[in-house]
Amino acid sequence: MSPASQDENATQPEAAAKVAGAEVADAAAAGPQAADEQAAGSEPEEATHAEEAPQADEAAEADETLKAEEAPKARPARRRAAATADDEAKPARSSRSAKAPAKRTRTVTASTEVKVDLPANIFDAKVNLPLIHQVVVAQQAAARQGTHSTKTRGDVRGGGRKPYRQKGTGRARQGSVRAPQFAGGGIVHGPVPRSYEQKTPKKMKAAALLGALSDRARHGLVQVVSGFVDGDTPKTADAVAVLAAVTGAAVGTTRVLVVADRSDQVTHKSLRNATGVHLIDPGQLNTYDVLTNDRVVFTSAAFESFVARSGGQEER
Repeated sequence: MSPASQDENATQPEAAAKVAGAEVADAAAAGPQAADEQAAGSEPEEATHAEEAPQADEAAEADETLKAEEAPKARPARRRAAATADDEAKPARSSRSAKAPAKRTRTVTASTEVKVDLPANIFDAKVNLPLIHQVVVAQQAAARQGTHSTKTRGDVRGGGRKPYRQKGTGRARQGSVRAPQFAGGGIVHGPVPRSYEQKTPKKMKAAALLGALSDRARHGLVQVVSGFVDGDTPKTADAVAVLAAVTGAAVGTTRVLVVADRSDQVTHKSLRNATGVHLIDPGQLNTYDVLTNDRVVFTSAAFESFVARSGGQEER
């Protein structure tokens, strides 16, 4: 046997002894642990549950913290949903429509409508439509200024010399470049200043006015009020409230002719800027204004003055 093989055989028992010794040490080390585990029984499981319990508490606290953080975000959403449901249940209306009745429901004190008997000879007269048309046309014609004017060939500046010779050019003979057929020339038969006034007898005007007032009165569009403002201070809001209460319509939706004495400055100053209101003196009451307005409202003083004036004209 060679020395090398002897060395290998010598080392093999030593390695086997080392491996066996390691296994014995492991078994000895594992033996006490296994015995301890068997003696303890279910102690490792209880320790595991004891370790998991704090973790579960921490998880529950984290969930509650998240819920607390998410709660403020969820509340406004629920409130918005409830508000939306309430808005859908309620009828939709704008803020303007809600504020409009507050303006119209203004308290009216002493200035109210006066029930008067309309004289039949004034407010129950015959309505003559051709007569009313003639009077209205005459009134509109009298309002025209009639200052329109044009220049004839004699008024236009220039054109004093003959533009070219009389014969030999093959063109039509011309005496001036200011003739009507030239650009910059005079106007033929153009308008000249004149008056459009038509002569209309007073009785025709009076009959047409009474016919227009009678037509309004038959439809209940003539009212008389004691006044529009209480006191000596002009108040547009009070006057407009009285006018709306008498006519039954908001001011601005209809055209109203208010007849008031010229001396009643409180009424004039209160209604002179009101929308859809036209103020006039009883002496200036005319057919055109009565027809162009939907309603006629008299003050008591103006009504008495107009009736006295109209009755005096008829007696003559």
